[in-house]
Amino acid sequence: MNSIKNVPARVLSRRPGHSLEAEREQFDKTQAISISKAINTQEAPVKEKHARRIILGTHHEKGAFTFWSYAIGLPLPSSSILSWKFCHVLHKVLRDGHPNVLHDCQRYRSNIREIGDLWGHLHDRYGQLVNVYTKLLLTKISFHLKHPQFPAGLEVTDEVLEKAAGTDVNNIFQLTVEMFDYMDCELKLSESVFRQLNTAIAVSQMSTGQCRLAPLIQVIQDCSHLYHYTVKLLFKLHSCLPADTLQGHRDRFHEQFHSLRNFFRRASDMLYFKRLIQIPRLPEGPPNFLRASALAEHIKPVVVIPEEAPEDEEPENLIEISMGPPVGEPVVVADLFDQTFGPPNGSVKDDRDLRIESLKREVEMLRSELEKIKLEAQRYISQLKSQVNALEGELEEQRKQKQKALVDNEQLRHELAQLRAAQLEGERSQGLREEAERKASATEVRYNKLKEKHSELVHVHAELLRKNADTAKQLTVTQQSQEEVARVKEQLAFQVEQVKRESELKLEEQSDQLEKLKRELEAKAGELAHVQEALSHTQQSKSELSSRLDTLSAEKDALSGAVRQREADLLAAQTLVRETEAALNREQQRSSREQGELQGQLAEKESQEQGLRQRLLDEQFAVLQGAAAEAAGILQDAVSKLDDPLHLRCTSSPDYLVSRAQEALDAVSALEEGHAQYLTSLADASTLVAALTRFSHLAADTIVNGGATSHLAPTDPADRLIDTCRECGARALELMGQLQDRQALRHVQASLLRTPLQGILQLGQELKPKSLDVRQEELGAMVDKEMATTSAAIEDAVRRIEDMMNQARNASSGVKLEVNERILNSCTDLMKAIRLLVMTSTSLQKEIVESGRGAATQQEFYAKNSRWTEGLISASKAVGWGATQLV
Repeated sequence: MNSIKNVPARVLSRRPGHSLEAEREQFDKTQAISISKAINTQEAPVKEKHARRIILGTHHEKGAFTFWSYAIGLPLPSSSILSWKFCHVLHKVLRDGHPNVLHDCQRYRSNIREIGDLWGHLHDRYGQLVNVYTKLLLTKISFHLKHPQFPAGLEVTDEVLEKAAGTDVNNIFQLTVEMFDYMDCELKLSESVFRQLNTAIAVSQMSTGQCRLAPLIQVIQDCSHLYHYTVKLLFKLHSCLPADTLQGHRDRFHEQFHSLRNFFRRASDMLYFKRLIQIPRLPEGPPNFLRASALAEHIKPVVVIPEEAPEDEEPENLIEISMGPPVGEPVVVADLFDQTFGPPNGSVKDDRDLRIESLKREVEMLRSELEKIKLEAQRYISQLKSQVNALEGELEEQRKQKQKALVDNEQLRHELAQLRAAQLEGERSQGLREEAERKASATEVRYNKLKEKHSELVHVHAELLRKNADTAKQLTVTQQSQEEVARVKEQLAFQVEQVKRESELKLEEQSDQLEKLKRELEAKAGELAHVQEALSHTQQSKSELSSRLDTLSAEKDALSGAVRQREADLLAAQTLVRETEAALNREQQRSSREQGELQGQLAEKESQEQGLRQRLLDEQFAVLQGAAAEAAGILQDAVSKLDDPLHLRCTSSPDYLVSRAQEALDAVSALEEGHAQYLTSLADASTLVAALTRFSHLAADTIVNGGATSHLAPTDPADRLIDTCRECGARALELMGQLQDRQALRHVQASLLRTPLQGILQLGQELKPKSLDVRQEELGAMVDKEMATTSAAIEDAVRRIEDMMNQARNASSGVKLEVNERILNSCTDLMKAIRLLVMTSTSLQKEIVESGRGAATQQEFYAKNSRWTEGLISASKAVGWGATQLV
C-alpha cells in the first residue's frame, strides 16, 4: 500500500499545507493583490474592500511592514493619480490600522515628503493635491507621535483629553496651537479638492469627482474630533488666562469654524457623501468663550459611518486559511502526487486526504456561521451606537441644565457685588472718572506731541539723507571732472612730448639731410672743380660736362627748397606746442577754481548736516526724556497706591504676582539691551523708549499686585512684600531720573532693578499655598478647624447684617430705608444660602468620610485622601473669606 512516506521530498514540499511559511506566502500574496488593486492609475475611488484587507493585514502582523515593503516599490513619481490614491490608503491605514503602524510610518517620513515636494513643483492638478495631502499626513504622524494619548483615529473621552492637557497652562496653550495647525492642514486639503471640482455639474456621481472626494471622508472624521477638542481646550484656557491674551486664539478659531461649517455644508449637499457618511451640523455661530456657561450649550459633533457594506463587495475572511480551490469550482490541476505516480492502490484515498477534505467541509460550515455572526454583530453595533448617541444627547442636556444653574447662581452673586460696589463707591466714581479722563486726555496729548515730533524728526532725517546724497553726487561729479581734466592734461602733455620728440626727430633728420646735402654739395663742388679741371684737359667732353653741371645746379636748388620747407614745418610745430601749453594752463586754473567752490559747498553741507544731526540727537533725547517722565509718573502712581486706603480692598493671588514679576524681570533685560543700543547709536532711541514703556507698565503692575497680594498674606511676609515693592519703586524712579539726565545717562545700571524684582518673585513663590508642607496626620484637624472657623464667620456675618438692618431702620426712612432694607435682605438671604451650603457640605463630607474610610479612623481617611482634603480646606477658606468680605 502506498503511503505519504513513499512520496519524494521535492513533491511533498509542493503539497498544500498549514506551515508558517505557506501562511506567510499566502498573506503576502493577498496583501500584494489588495495593494495593487487599491493603489492604481485609474481615476476612480479606492474600493473599500481592498482598503479593509490592507487594514486587516496590519492587525494580523501588528504593524505596516508588509504594506511599506510593497508601497515603497510603487512608481509614485510616474503618476499623480497613483500618488493621490497612495496617500488616501495611507490615511485610512493610519486611522484604522494597528497602533504600531504609526511608528512604522515614522521611518518613511522622508519618502512621503519627497513625493509631496516632487508633485508640488509640477503643474499637475492631482500633483498639487498630493502636495497638500502629504503635508497633512506628515502633520498627523508628528502630532500622534508627540501625543501618544491621542490615537490616530482621534477618538478619546473627555477624561483622557483632560489628562492629556494637564494642569499646566503652557501645555494647554501649546496643545491648542498644535490642534489648530492640525485643523488647518485638514481644511486646506478640503478647500483644494473643492477648488478643483466643477460645482455646476453633478461631479459627485462621476468617477473622476469621486476619486478626489473619497479622502474627504477621513478628513470629516478628523475635523469633527479636532473641533470638539479645541472648544474644550479654549474654554479651559479662558478659565485660566485673561481674555486679551487669548484674542489670537479666538480669531483663529472663528476663522476655522466658518471654514469647517462651510465644508460640512457643501459635503452634506453632495449625493456621494449621503450614502457613505452622516455629516453633523455645526451651530450658526461659534461658541462664546468669554461666557463660561456657553460650554453647556456646546454639543459634540458626531459622525456616523453606516456599517452596511455595498452590494458589490465580497464578505471578508476574518480567519486566514490556506486551502485548495473553493467548493463548487472544478479542479483544474490534479493532485501532483496522483499526476506523477497515479492514485495509490487504484482509487483508494489516503486517510490524511480524507481528513483534509472533512476539515475543509468543517471550515466552510464555520465560515458561513462566522458570516452570520458578523452580520449579527454589525447590527448589534449599530443599535448600540444609536443608544450611545441618545445617551450622549441626554448627558449633554443634563450638563447644560447644570451649567445654567451655575450661571444663575453666578449672576445673583454678581448682582450682589454690583449693589455693594454701587453703595460704597457711588459718590467717588464721578470724581475718579473725571480724573481718569483728564489723565487719559493728557496722556493722549503727550503721545500726539511725541508722535508729531517723531514724524517731524523722521522727515528731517529723510531730508538730510536726500541732501547728503545730492552733495555726495555733486562731489562725485566734481571728482570725475577733476579726473577727466587730469586725464586730458596728461593726454595733452603726452601729445606735447610726442610732438616735441617728433619735432626733434624731424630737426635731427633735417639736420642730417642738410649735412648730407652739404656733403653732397661739397662733393658736387669737388666734382665740379674736378670736371672744370678736366675741361681744361678735355675739350671734347665740354658739352657733356655743361649738361651735367646744369643737372647738379637744379638738384642744388631742389635741396635748398626742401630745407626751407622743413624749417617752416618746425616753426609751425613749435607754435602748436606753445598754444597747447597755454590751453592746458587755462584749463588747470578753471579746474582749480571749480574745485575750490565745490569744496566750499561741501564744507557748508557738512556743517548743515552736523547741525541737523545734533538736532536729531537732541530731539531723540527729548523723546527719551518724555518717555522717562511718563514712566516715572506711572511708577509714582503705582507706589502711591501702596498707601492708598482705597487700595486695601484690592486683592491678588501669589500666582499672578509671580507671573507679573517674571514678566518685569524679562523687561529689565530688554531695557538693558535698549540702553546699550542707544549708547551705541544716539540717533535712534526707539528701542529704548519701547523697552522703557513696557518696563514701566510691568513694574507698576508688579508693585500694585504686590500690594494687593499682601492684603491676604500673613503680617510678616506682607510687611516684607510691601517694603520690597517700595524698594523696587524707589530704584525704578531713580533709574527714570538718571535717564532724564544727559550726564548720568551713560552710567545707568538697569541691572540694579533685578534684586527687588527677584525679591518680589521669591516672596510671591513663598506665599503660594503649600498644603504639602502640612503633615498628613494634621489634615483632619485642619479640616475640622477650617469648617468651625467658616461656620463662626458666617454666624458673625449674619449677626452684623442684622445689626446693620436695625441701624438702617433707625437712621433712615422713605425710599432710602426701602433700598437699604432690600440690600440687607438680599445679603441676609445670601448668608442663609451660604449657611445652608456649609451645613449641606458638612453633612455630605461626613457621609463621604463614613462611606470611604472603612475600618480606618477619620484622621486616617483625611491623610489617605490628602488631595481631596486640601480642596475641602481651600473651599472652606474661600467661603469664610467671602462671608467676611460681604459684610
